[in-house]
Amino acid sequence: MEKSYKEAVDEINYKIVELSTLYEIAKSLVSSIDPEVNLSFILEILSRNMGMRRGTLTLLDPDTKQLYIELAHGLTEKEKDRGVYKVGEGITGKVVETGEPIIIPDVGKEPLFLNRTKSRGDISRENISFISVPVKVKGETIGVLSVDRLFKEKSISLEEDVRVLTVVASLIGQAITIAKMVELEKNHLIKEKLSLQRELKSPYRFANIVFQSDKMREILDSSWRVSQSKATVLLRGESGTGKELIARAIHYHSKRCDKPFIGVNCAAIPDNLIESDLFGHEKGAFTGAIQTKRGRFEMADGGTLFFDEIGDIPLSTQIKLLRVLQEKRFERVGGSKSINVDVRIITATNMDLEAAVLKGDFREDLYYRLNVVPVRIPPLRDRKEDIPPLVGHFLQIYNEENGRDIKISNEALDTLLMYDWPGNVRELENCVERMIVMAKNEIIMAEDVPLNIGTDFIVGKDQDGSPNSFLKTLDRTIEEIEKERIIEALKRCGYVQAKAARQLGITARQIGYKIKKYGIEDKQI
Repeated sequence: MEKSYKEAVDEINYKIVELSTLYEIAKSLVSSIDPEVNLSFILEILSRNMGMRRGTLTLLDPDTKQLYIELAHGLTEKEKDRGVYKVGEGITGKVVETGEPIIIPDVGKEPLFLNRTKSRGDISRENISFISVPVKVKGETIGVLSVDRLFKEKSISLEEDVRVLTVVASLIGQAITIAKMVELEKNHLIKEKLSLQRELKSPYRFANIVFQSDKMREILDSSWRVSQSKATVLLRGESGTGKELIARAIHYHSKRCDKPFIGVNCAAIPDNLIESDLFGHEKGAFTGAIQTKRGRFEMADGGTLFFDEIGDIPLSTQIKLLRVLQEKRFERVGGSKSINVDVRIITATNMDLEAAVLKGDFREDLYYRLNVVPVRIPPLRDRKEDIPPLVGHFLQIYNEENGRDIKISNEALDTLLMYDWPGNVRELENCVERMIVMAKNEIIMAEDVPLNIGTDFIVGKDQDGSPNSFLKTLDRTIEEIEKERIIEALKRCGYVQAKAARQLGITARQIGYKIKKYGIEDKQI
């Protein structure tokens, strides 16, 4: 039978609405990666454009094997909560069970229609059709898309609606798949981030800092206590003693541990750039300032800002730094807007700040602001008990790095213990790395210790201040030099081994071992 003019026009209008609806839905799916926002909007579009009411997306829980209303348009929360079905139960359950769409022309006459949500009132009095189509992913039904239709709203057959909803259900399936992939990747990235954070923090845990001496134990105990406070810390000590390591440990044990730790070496930044580096600058503040730049104070907001070599900061910058410490705000270079910051300040120096204050090179008021909790880290020569565990630690690191399995002999270790290490732990680390790289055998012997280490320990002055006699023996073997140094120390100390060991910077056990090793007798003294 030929279609009437009105039917033809209705069909054309329906096609236009259908295409417009599908375009709008497809557009919405690429506008946001939030699946809940996208899917809610799809149900709203179906209601607004095509008169498909009470749209619901019901998803199958793979664990309970029950269907729950995930999203709904035109239903209250209580009505949604009532929409729970078993597979095969009601129209929704049947669609999941069969994987095929179901059309109910009149819900008031369909015994399978449960109206479990109670959102339709007296269904026997309403002219409602109900359409359910499966939502599939890779051929597997994961849910159901359902809508209501009022009879009077349509002259188009319900099969046309099924066709449209099947396309929409396919788009929803793709959206759910993408959302799951995004969620999996997000969870993976979160786990990876947490793992990296733990890995980053691990070397800076107080428990992982390598030491054996009582002096370092006291330092770490006091550093842990100060980490639990908000106090400003001033780390004192020679270059290479591990001031930055302690600073990071304080940060990672504090309540700010999940916030940034930002370091700045005051000695490494030119005077004319340090203010821009610390406080940032506005676009056009000076030649070359082509864009606004955040400074280190802003980057460290909520965390810790570590000033290494604080004694080298220019006087002009010291004034501005003092203001930030007092007022907790600053302006970028070339800017007038005050920026509030919450940062913990840790500073470090190998300089005599007290002398610098007296000379006028360091502001006295800033000194007192920074010197709230001073922590002095002793040089390695004053805690030689730490050398053996440090050597073992560096051996492990550089063996792994170089794919080797080098060990160190007691004689080589004793040679390292005799040296005063003016470069402290950093110099010891470099020495161990060099020995591993250059080692010809699997065990580092005393003669493998770098020449400057093997000889420098004897270069110095005797107690009367004159150069000691060993300066003339640099061409002899390390063993000969070591033996003569022990003999001279024993002579000076009246053969009291403990006193001689203290002068040599070694333990009583070590000097006893050396005396036996070299066969040193009373007559040689």
